[in-house]
Amino acid sequence: MEKYLNEAIIGNKNMLVTFSAKGEMLRLSYPNRDNRQYLKYFHTGVKINDSNIIYLHDDINNVYKQYYDTNTNILNTEITNTYFNLKILQIDYASIKEDILIKKYIFINDSNIELDINFLIHSELLSDQNNFVSGMKIDTGMIQYAHDFSVSTFAKETKLLSHQINGSNNTIHSAQIYDKDYIGMSKDSSISYNIGKIKPKEKKEIDICIFIDETKNTIQAVENEIERIRKLDFNKEYNNVKAYWRKYVKEHNGLEIKEPENSYEEKIQEIYTRSILLFPLLTNQNTGGIIAAPEVDEELTQCGRYAYCWPRDAVFIARALDILKMNKETEKFYSNFCKMTQSKNGMWEQRFYTDGKLAPCWGYQIDETASVVYGVYTHYEYTKNEQFLKDNLQMCEKAIKFLKKYIRDIIDKTEIYHVSYDLWEMYEGVHLYSLASIFAAFESMKKIYNILGKNISDFENNRLKDEKINKSINEMIKMQVEIKTFIEDNFYDDNRKTFVRNLEDKKIDISLIGAVVPFNIFSPKEKKIVNTVENINLTLRTYTGGYQRFENDHYRNGAPWTISNLWMTLYYLECGEKKKAKETFDFVLKTAGKHSFLGEQIDNNTLKPNWVIGLGWAHAMFIIVLEKMLVLGHN
Repeated sequence: MEKYLNEAIIGNKNMLVTFSAKGEMLRLSYPNRDNRQYLKYFHTGVKINDSNIIYLHDDINNVYKQYYDTNTNILNTEITNTYFNLKILQIDYASIKEDILIKKYIFINDSNIELDINFLIHSELLSDQNNFVSGMKIDTGMIQYAHDFSVSTFAKETKLLSHQINGSNNTIHSAQIYDKDYIGMSKDSSISYNIGKIKPKEKKEIDICIFIDETKNTIQAVENEIERIRKLDFNKEYNNVKAYWRKYVKEHNGLEIKEPENSYEEKIQEIYTRSILLFPLLTNQNTGGIIAAPEVDEELTQCGRYAYCWPRDAVFIARALDILKMNKETEKFYSNFCKMTQSKNGMWEQRFYTDGKLAPCWGYQIDETASVVYGVYTHYEYTKNEQFLKDNLQMCEKAIKFLKKYIRDIIDKTEIYHVSYDLWEMYEGVHLYSLASIFAAFESMKKIYNILGKNISDFENNRLKDEKINKSINEMIKMQVEIKTFIEDNFYDDNRKTFVRNLEDKKIDISLIGAVVPFNIFSPKEKKIVNTVENINLTLRTYTGGYQRFENDHYRNGAPWTISNLWMTLYYLECGEKKKAKETFDFVLKTAGKHSFLGEQIDNNTLKPNWVIGLGWAHAMFIIVLEKMLVLGHN
């Protein structure tokens, strides 16, 4: 079964966990947000009296209600089995100080008869020939292990009722599991606990803990760690998690959003707060790398995967972090992650793991490199930290050198460098958005030089003389003129009266707005830009008010993209067109996910996210739009 929709997301500084709307744990990533995800499935169920297993995530008689504890990353899923009138409250949270996932289950008998409950867990880990998974029973649960990791699932207090290491798939549906062997070569295993008889209106509970280990040398060391964890006060852990996230939200209310006065403002605040809680779950706290989104498609059935750090996406997210007073995280992204991932020639490749290693790529995108330079200066605008510019000057200069070569090749048509992919990673060629990003990178570099002034040679040990700086500035000024002229001469279709995205297919694309915001080549009310926006509305706006990325976009049936609407909102805010800005923004509000997560794309029929829920770029654009609205005094 495909697991495309992560409806809920929790975690801590090392752990990222996602769930379905019915409480099924879909993914468990550790110790980074990317690369290693352990679960093929993790299914829980109950045997009530003489029944077969009743899966908590999938039964015809189950009714679901799911919600977060207010202003936290603590997820609650209420599961009511209407046949037996048994209510189960499942509470999922990741400890702050410990790298453990705690799953509390509270069983409440709302029937008029006594219910005898067994609780079962059946899980399979991802396994391969070079890291084969096996299973071993322990007194309070099981350890599923391979050569370089183990995943332990155990109860805090309750002893095992039964277990099955081998052949669980054949017996789990009957809820009658048994195995004489305590250890076996099976990548899936099952365990059960006797909750006992629950009288009408009575309740009982069980705490299940999941502990992942990649450092212990022996199974004995893992078992010792399990015993240490079992002695923790889980109620204290819960309260600590709740207090931590509520304090986090309060400290990062960078826009100082006030208490809402109506349902419209409530929805804005819900997405705003969920964005604050999401960003740290996407960020590698050690390196500063930021994934685009929790993974959705490990098997590459629809896409090239998402749990990687694209410099371009991360630059947008980093700006949102600055807005939310997460300045240290932003600085770590540039001063640490970007430095460690820059190529010798000055460019950045398409995407990386958050530990800085190169991720699978299929070409480069020149706007990735340009965006980093633009982002460095943008971060300075929020912090006014000149030392940050000094620390990253050499990195930016290397990038600018690469960008200059690229522009010379494009303008002079030397074709020395390979053509770039566009920001959607679908078409190779020369793209208006890419050129606009380079224009902005040059502008940012000029400003960086201007801020650092004549003392630049002092902290660079006279590496760079004033005349060399002036020469570079003059080159960038000249190239900016050439870029703008090249765009006006080659990217405007006089017949259609619109800018087009590239020199090949000449389609209208939402990224054309990038020439206005954020890259400021053109002003929003220039005639050619106004014509382009009119064509965008005629071509890309769907009947629901959502905007596609570009003409004839067939990816996942050409659904509207959240960032497309937010980009249009930013444009209309630049123009001062408050009504149109509100229309494009309101589509985003009404199509947010179950827990106010923003999706990459929206189903026009259901008006619900149908792909990549919790997209960092979308949440970042939402925060950027809110900042702009507040600056302009929009409600």
